[in-house]
Amino acid sequence: MTIPGKVGVLGGGRMGAGIAHAFCVAGAAVVVVERNAEAAEAAHARVAAALRKSVERGTTTESADALESRLSVSTDYASFADCGLVVEAVPEDFHLKSTALTAVEEQLSDDAWLATNTSSLSVTELAASLSRPERFCGLHFFNPVPASTLIEVVLARTTSTELVDAARAWVQDLGKTPVVVNDAPGFASSRLGVAIALEAMRMVEEGVASAEDIDTAMVLGYKHPTGPLKTTDIVGLDVRLGIAEYLHSTLGERFAPPQILRDKVAAGELGRKSGQGFFTWDK
Repeated sequence: MTIPGKVGVLGGGRMGAGIAHAFCVAGAAVVVVERNAEAAEAAHARVAAALRKSVERGTTTESADALESRLSVSTDYASFADCGLVVEAVPEDFHLKSTALTAVEEQLSDDAWLATNTSSLSVTELAASLSRPERFCGLHFFNPVPASTLIEVVLARTTSTELVDAARAWVQDLGKTPVVVNDAPGFASSRLGVAIALEAMRMVEEGVASAEDIDTAMVLGYKHPTGPLKTTDIVGLDVRLGIAEYLHSTLGERFAPPQILRDKVAAGELGRKSGQGFFTWDK
């Protein structure tokens, strides 16, 4: 196994828990660091539940107890000190991520690797505040992490060749497929996925077709496993809005968020996590 023996994850929300789950199943010891004891306890429960589900589904031959024995949670960044790799998975806010990454790097050994799970922010700009930017890259996991088979390895201008090779190997050890992209707004997946989703929203807004029929057209006509509007509900309308606003500011008017998206977010219709988005979800 090329994955470091101990992996850290900063942030134990849906994405962070999924990332922790993936590394646990792959055989690494994992520590999840959260902002307070309550959040850390919730993160532990989230990851443990996912690990038990993997056992029930037969996607691992290990017992739930064996998997959970490799999982720990903490509220102290010093818990990352003996990690060979730390993946940051805090909310998609540049200042928050930059501050967190700098604080994490201060705890790491000189030969440890650091990665961000950002889905759209500039990895090169995030690297600029680090002391060892050559040991930093993007590892863009997809939601839900256990079911997804893709990870984007995003290269900052400073990312070393050694890290590119190592990241490819880690992704393969996780049982997923790596695609390597140079740092650019939205990378490859978010840029294309958001472009399709925004156009689908405009079609709903203009009364071209219902959300259900637009999604069905993409699933049956283009073999997408999930339609762009249901995917938006799963990702979160607030998350999609944040990415669209960033792409709008960097790539121009073609990524301007439709009013229907702004209205739904303002109304608290955030998708699956709130029970209502472009579809109604059973909590």
